[in-house]
Amino acid sequence: MGAHESMEHAEHAEHASGSNKKIALLIAVLALFLAISETLGKGAQTESISKNVEAANLWAFFQAKSIRRTVVLTAAEQGKLTLGGTSDDAMKAAVQKQVDDWTKTAQRYRSEPETGEGTEQLADKAKHAEHARDEATAKYHHFELASAAFQIGIVLASATIITGMLALAYVSGVLTIAGLIMTALGLWWPHLLHLH
Repeated sequence: MGAHESMEHAEHAEHASGSNKKIALLIAVLALFLAISETLGKGAQTESISKNVEAANLWAFFQAKSIRRTVVLTAAEQGKLTLGGTSDDAMKAAVQKQVDDWTKTAQRYRSEPETGEGTEQLADKAKHAEHARDEATAKYHHFELASAAFQIGIVLASATIITGMLALAYVSGVLTIAGLIMTALGLWWPHLLHLH
């Protein structure tokens, strides 16, 4: 090997070393973005599960209150029938008082703003929890896609070092941008794209 060939070989090795450092930096940046998107994704997933449980509990409470309300209304209707069949004034007064109490209880089961435990309030709370669950689920899907883009980008950037094919590094860069876009959508506009 002549001095000229040796010099060319050293320059080529130095150029390859510089390219590898850039690819290594790309991999490090992708790994950072992957860690961020995974963390955001886990947080969104946890929020989605939590809000789903909250909504289910609220709907169960709503059902229980609705059943109690129906039972009390049925008892009030039965009491009204009893009123029509009795002529005893003391009995009528006692039954009427009970019917009035049952009617008030049924109204309270329907709307109880002071405690937030009437069926109207429970339904509103459950719908709010469902909305929060859907929002978190949409975020989670975006973060998962972002993580996939970053992971594939890392693989392609690593393959660039092994194969020397710079086209893989460019595809990795495009995937980085795609991952960043999906992360931004997950953070600020989770319902812009429907990914269910």
